[in-house]
Amino acid sequence: MPAFLPFRGVRYRADLDLDVVTAPPYDVLSADDRERLARSHPNNVVHIDVPVGDDPYAGAAARFSEWMDAGVLVRDPAPSFTLYRMDFVDAAGRRRRTVGVVGALEVVDEGSPEVLPHERTTPKATTDRLDLTRATRANLSPVWGLSLREQLSDALLAKGAPMGSFVDAAGVTHTIERVDDPDRVRSIARLVSSAPVLIADGHHRYGVARTYRDERRARGDGTDAETTLTYVAELVEDQLSIAAIHRLYKSIGVDALREVLATYFDVDAAGRIDDNVVAEMDRRGSLCLVAPSLESWWLTPRDGAFGAARNLDSDRLEVALRSVAHDVAYQHGVDEVCEHLRHGHADAAILIRPTGIDEIRRTAAERLLMPPKSTFFTPKLRTGMVFRTLEN
Repeated sequence: MPAFLPFRGVRYRADLDLDVVTAPPYDVLSADDRERLARSHPNNVVHIDVPVGDDPYAGAAARFSEWMDAGVLVRDPAPSFTLYRMDFVDAAGRRRRTVGVVGALEVVDEGSPEVLPHERTTPKATTDRLDLTRATRANLSPVWGLSLREQLSDALLAKGAPMGSFVDAAGVTHTIERVDDPDRVRSIARLVSSAPVLIADGHHRYGVARTYRDERRARGDGTDAETTLTYVAELVEDQLSIAAIHRLYKSIGVDALREVLATYFDVDAAGRIDDNVVAEMDRRGSLCLVAPSLESWWLTPRDGAFGAARNLDSDRLEVALRSVAHDVAYQHGVDEVCEHLRHGHADAAILIRPTGIDEIRRTAAERLLMPPKSTFFTPKLRTGMVFRTLEN
């Protein structure tokens, strides 16, 4: 099973408000989001995690070093884990809490049963994260892993004073607590290391960690690169809030999509899309096809039409559209999908339902892979709660 180790974390000094120096993950930030955060505080993490300029990666490395020298960032005195809790209200209006632990997870070879991907990844056009890791020699944002170890959540209950807590713009309360008691550190390490870890979010970051590990091994100086910064929570329903990632289509219009999809789905007019669409999709057991005019159609899967396809809307769409040429992009949030359609960024969209916990468990148990962008775990972890250097 994969090693899970404490490390000497690097953190913002105590008087800096985590709400103004941390940020959502780099891959959910637009250019405007990045600029707004950069203007909000000179030490906001986007200055190093989403660098800009003529030589952005060298600039990020220089700034990271400057912040360390100036005491903006401070290294923990001893190896520790970081408990990370998020309290929020989910899409159904229920109050929820998810808790995980941030540590250094072993970087294993592709195909290992110890750390498992749960979906196929889309290709990345750049080596952005790899170049940033090479330059800064640091893990700046964590991979999100799901442990198959039952009762892990019980071991992560708060026992000390929080190091920091704040409420973000979406109403999510983020709280971190350092765990450096040797007995508790050993207990958490043993629990996480006793079962496989399923990657929930951050497949590309984990792949980058593997490439970086191999580069450091080749140079003979890769000790710290054998592990990577990872948040691990238990794979249990009350710890997970999963949203859908909807599909945006180009090079194929609504009429052509309706014709192809009618072989696999019952297609019924749904009128103009409104705020009740997600609840109605759940009630009907349907997907929803949306035109640029925001007129829409229910897509209700036909029994037996999909052969051996899994109980996933993303899998059903792959089956239904495999014989027609199309370009697909991915977007979470119904409002965001509608904006893309209104502005002509897509010719059509299909809203899908969130992936169920049973399918995630099946993925882990049967070593299967879902189609790309099948899950969107929420809320998102903030980048900047703790960093990990890769100096050895």
